[in-house]
Amino acid sequence: MIAHLRGTVAAVAPDGAVIEVGGVGMRVLCTPGTLAMLKPGEPAQVATSLVVREDSLTLYGFACDDERNVFELLQTASGVGPRLALAMLAVHTPDALRRAVSSEDFGALTMVPGIGKKGAERIVLELRDRLGPPGDGGSDGGLAGARPPRAPQWREQVQSGLVNLGWAARDADQAIAAMEEDGTIATANGEPVDVSTVLRAALRRLSKQ
Repeated sequence: MIAHLRGTVAAVAPDGAVIEVGGVGMRVLCTPGTLAMLKPGEPAQVATSLVVREDSLTLYGFACDDERNVFELLQTASGVGPRLALAMLAVHTPDALRRAVSSEDFGALTMVPGIGKKGAERIVLELRDRLGPPGDGGSDGGLAGARPPRAPQWREQVQSGLVNLGWAARDADQAIAAMEEDGTIATANGEPVDVSTVLRAALRRLSKQ
């Protein structure tokens, strides 16, 4: 198993990145929050999970070991594949997922595109004793040499993340604009809050529409 990659970020796309390790470009699929911390030309380390299928080998990348471990645990639930598990981590942090499962917060789980009420109930039933309580994960294995992007790059990352999760580009832009107007997106010295935080706030807003 490939547990992590450490190298130079060669390219970043809406759904993944290419990290060059020893002259070989390794493509990893990531959540928008993880992608927001990767910048082409800079060194980085991502925790990884290799998903093996008959016709493919797909590498998924995460900001820390805890995200990777939760990603793998989520797939032990019936009907949860790697794409849906990644979408769950795009919407919620590992601890937020632990809280949702332990407290049977079906509303939080159904915020994830592709999860309905029955799916949320099944996830809670099957994972309640597996994910553990909030705060149970570690913080080791985080991204190295990465920093949050500056505006306007953050806006593009958030919009791309929303589109990848199934929302129309127009709806994504409207949600971002609304959050800017009502102060949900706070800035300091012209630099936006963390992209993953903005993305989750936008998903909550869109899910209520």
